[in-house]
Order: sequence, then structure tokens, then C-alpha cells
Amino acid sequence: MTVSKLAQNIIGSEIIKLAGEVNEKIKQGRHIYNFTIGDFDPAIFPIPQELTQYIIEEYSAGQTNYPPADGVPELRNAVSQLLEKRCGLSYPASEILITGGARPVIYTIFRTLVDAGDEVIFATPSWNNNHYTYLNFAKPIVPETKAENDFMPTAADIAPYIKTASLLALCSPQNPTGTVFTKKGLEDICDIVLEENKRRGSDAKPLYLMYDQIYWALTYSDTEHYNPVGLRPEMRNYTVFVDGISKSLAATGVRVGWCMGPKPIIDKMKAILTHIGAWAPKAEQLATARYLSQLDKFDAFLNNQKDKLYARLDGLYRGLMSLKDEGLPVDVITPKGAIYLTVKFALHGMRKPDDSVLENTRHITQYLLDEAGLAVVPFYAFGSPENSAWYRLSVGTCKLEEIDEVIRALRKVLKALH
Repeated sequence: MTVSKLAQNIIGSEIIKLAGEVNEKIKQGRHIYNFTIGDFDPAIFPIPQELTQYIIEEYSAGQTNYPPADGVPELRNAVSQLLEKRCGLSYPASEILITGGARPVIYTIFRTLVDAGDEVIFATPSWNNNHYTYLNFAKPIVPETKAENDFMPTAADIAPYIKTASLLALCSPQNPTGTVFTKKGLEDICDIVLEENKRRGSDAKPLYLMYDQIYWALTYSDTEHYNPVGLRPEMRNYTVFVDGISKSLAATGVRVGWCMGPKPIIDKMKAILTHIGAWAPKAEQLATARYLSQLDKFDAFLNNQKDKLYARLDGLYRGLMSLKDEGLPVDVITPKGAIYLTVKFALHGMRKPDDSVLENTRHITQYLLDEAGLAVVPFYAFGSPENSAWYRLSVGTCKLEEIDEVIRALRKVLKALH
């Protein structure tokens, strides 16, 4: 069968591939500590009870027809209030677009702002920007970040490529690292974007910033979330946000996301989406509007959710640090946000008990899965080099009582290496 060149060359998800192997082991009766998928186990992290009830009520009321192409007014108004009161961002309903989760937002931002052959800057590790760039026949510009910067891109990383780029893609709190931009770090990036757009003048296509803040509500300890427009109001003309309830409310399957940005861009995104039909179901939109209109309930749920997530992130962090303190070849970065922990397994070249060598990252990943029952995602799945020793560990399905088991299993298999 002949398919398009685009379909022929599309790259499958490394995470889905790994998840398939994990599920096969589970079917065979193995107990696997599955930290691969950036999702939530509803038995551990259910969506708010009120939101569930509102969804049921809206379906019972017959809200099953097409929603408006840009989203029901009730939800766009509720999102506008949420952004103003919790993020300090002023976006009227006319500059907010509702979609079926965050992925249609990202895809449509690319389709709206990026032409074939345009350059898109996204640092690695990075979630899925390579695929969206490919789907738009654009040219990826991929600076590599450093562990000493918590794998967050810096202005110095981006500056060499900025003069010819059309889009800069950033995410904070970041998937896959669970780290965030510092205030100064993001200010410095905003400043070079503003300087570049000033250089281009009004007749040239601007350099736009796609800012994915889907995890903004999930920051821990004294970590603060910053956004470009809050730090540099002039960035409002060049910034398009990715946001939604998927992560903050553990509602990945409810599929309610949104975008906010300059009205001319939002209007064109809406026009594209009318032909795709990637809107959130009407009942879920109306239910989400009702829920977000009660910010006291949102805050209470979020505080409890953050406590549960941080207990897992911090528990694993402390356990892994104890292994490092014992002299074992692991390292870990302090969790700052999202549902992820960045972990290093520096096992390249070490020998297993059978004297075979862990020659590469794929061998290490397989060893951890086979011997410790630990399923984690290597950073090469997010565009980092194939030999990177760093991994993403996701805690959305983690049972608190299993953390000590995970650390014991890791200690055993790491000590078995030589």
C-alpha cells in the first residue's frame, strides 16, 4: 500500500513502544513499577468529585451537540477569571480558544505560525516538538541543555539561532524534567526575543514564542511559576500559551485544553480548528466552566493534589539520593514541578552478574526493567543523545507504599554490577 511521504516517515513514540513492553511483562505476571507514562492512575489521583458530578449532570441535560468552534462562552469566561486571579494574566474571552486537550492547541499553533521550511527552536530534552515540527515540514533547531541548568534552556543556548527562526517552543514546568525556569532565566530569554523582534521591524514575520504551561499549577516547596507576559508585558504580542486541566486536575482523559494569545492569532487558530473538529465535548466544557467558577474548590483540590504528588516525588528523590550517598552510580535533580523526576543511571560499560556489558542506554533501560522491575523513559525518547544516562520518572501511577520497595530493588540490582 502506498501512503504519503509524511505518513511513511513519521516516527512512532518511544514512550508508547516502551509502554507496550511493560504491559507485556505485566500480562506475564511480573510486578512492574511503571514510571513511564505522563498520566495518572484514577484510583490514586481521581479528578475532582464535583467535576465528575457536573459532567454527569450536563450529559443528563442533553448537552451532546456541537459546541461553538472557539468553546462555550461560559468556559472561556471561567478560564479568563482563572488566569487573572491565579496567574496574573489578563486575557478576555475573545483571546481564549478551547480545544480537546493541549495537543490540538500545539498542533494548531504550529499550523498557524510555521510555514514549510521555517525554523523552529526547541531545546532537548523536549516533549514532542520534533514531531510537530516534522508534521509542518519545518526545520528543527535543537540546542542541547545541560544538567547544571536543570536541563532548562538558557538565553545563551537559544541566542545563536534566533535571527532566522519563526517559532521558539518552551515549556515550564517542563516535561520531561520536572524542572522550571528561574525568573532571571526566563527574563533573559524574553529579552532576546524582544530584541530580535525589534531588529526585524514591523514588515517582517515576528519570532513567536509558544509557551506550554500545562503544569503551571503543579509547583512544589518554594518554587514559583513564571510566564513570559507576566515578566515582560511586551511579550504579549509574541506569546501563545498552551494550557488546560489535563495535569492540574488529573483530567487527561476529560480532554479540556485551551490557548490564549493575540486575537488575530487566536482567530486564525479557530478557523483551522473548525476544519479539524478537535474541540472538547460540550458537556465537559460546561462542567469545567462550573468547576473553575468555584476557585475555592479548585484551590482545595490542588493543594491536596500537590501534597500527594510531592510526597511521591520527594520520597523517590530522597531514596535515590541515599543510593548516591552509598556510592552507587545514580544521581537525581531536585523536583520543582509537574509530575516528573530527572534521574541519572551512570551504568554505561558496567558488567552484569553474567559478565555481559551494559554497552548503551538501551541495555541499561532493559536491565532496570528486567532485573528491578523498574520502567522509566530514557531522555533519548525526548531528543537527547542516544548515549545519555538521564531518564524521566513519572509518578502519576506511583503508590506511596511502593517507594521503599523500588529503592530496595534498585539497590540490589545496582550492587550486582561491577
